[in-house]
Amino acid sequence: MSTVLKSNVMPLSLDESKVLEHRPDHIGVEEWRARVVLAAAYRVFDHLGWIELIYNHITLRVPGPDTHFLINPYGLMYSEVTASNLVKIDLAGNKVLPSEFDVNPAGYTIHSAIHEARPDAHCIMHTHTTSGSAVSCMQGGLVNDNFYTSSIMDMLAYHDFEGITQDLSEKDRLVEHLGDKDLLILRNHGLLACGSDVPTAFLNLWRLQRACDIQYASHSMGKTIPVTSAAVAQSKQAVANNDKDDNARLVFDAMVRLVDKKDAGYRT
Repeated sequence: MSTVLKSNVMPLSLDESKVLEHRPDHIGVEEWRARVVLAAAYRVFDHLGWIELIYNHITLRVPGPDTHFLINPYGLMYSEVTASNLVKIDLAGNKVLPSEFDVNPAGYTIHSAIHEARPDAHCIMHTHTTSGSAVSCMQGGLVNDNFYTSSIMDMLAYHDFEGITQDLSEKDRLVEHLGDKDLLILRNHGLLACGSDVPTAFLNLWRLQRACDIQYASHSMGKTIPVTSAAVAQSKQAVANNDKDDNARLVFDAMVRLVDKKDAGYRT
């Protein structure tokens, strides 16, 4: 597995010299960059309302030869997450660095399974948004009948609900169902997205979330119009072309500028 991760690329709007001013001596430069980017993602989710009290998680693999990853401290709201209070754990759930905070077992189960099985999935995001959870409860799941579904359906997998995700035996089934896809609907539960870095995972999840938002609204109004195969092909190609131009980073950077106007304390 490569020790150089795209997740270390700072958003364009962040002055790296100022970011590194807050780095403690016991944390290396590459890990600190990853911490700041991940903490920014938590503030972006808070800004968007993609929160569930102290629950749900965004994780990011730490640069280096070991499969260690960063996760939010259990008990804090997303608005309270900072680069320094993120918890660094290994695949067994052990803290790699001392922390006063614990880790939610359900978050560890889901995220450790994917980080271990998918070396390309450096960032993993999981939400319980209203529309995302609602679509996850529908027998047919996500229906290909809107602008956003047209470009993501072949990225999507499903995992059946087995209860609160604390049984470690579920990890194998979850990984099997995800396969090589980057989007997962956890039935009767919520949404999950993977990416090679934070911006990519964010844009993947945003597209899935928007698809669920529209389905949640349109299916309450009556019969919808299916998307044609020709429209699907064109949409997928257009998205692929846009993403070649670092589209995900531009989107995430714009969101970081928004949260910086509210509170840049996540960098500490």
